Amino acid sequence: MDGRVVSVPLAWSWCLSETTPAQRNHFEIIGDGHGAHWPEVDEDISVEGMLHGVPARRPKKS
Repeated sequence: MDGRVVSVPLAWSWCLSETTPAQRNHFEIIGDGHGAHWPEVDEDISVEGMLHGVPARRPKKS
């Protein structure tokens, strides 16, 4: 909201790392700027999560 840019390595989101560049470029800012949503792959990432620096874990196969 204040113009700062936050970024993390693409590999931190296993879901986004498996998408096309076009899918990654189609996102929405959510929660008054507190996160981003990629509707084509139903992925959400919060700014807080990015700042904590913890990569997303791949779900366990059942």
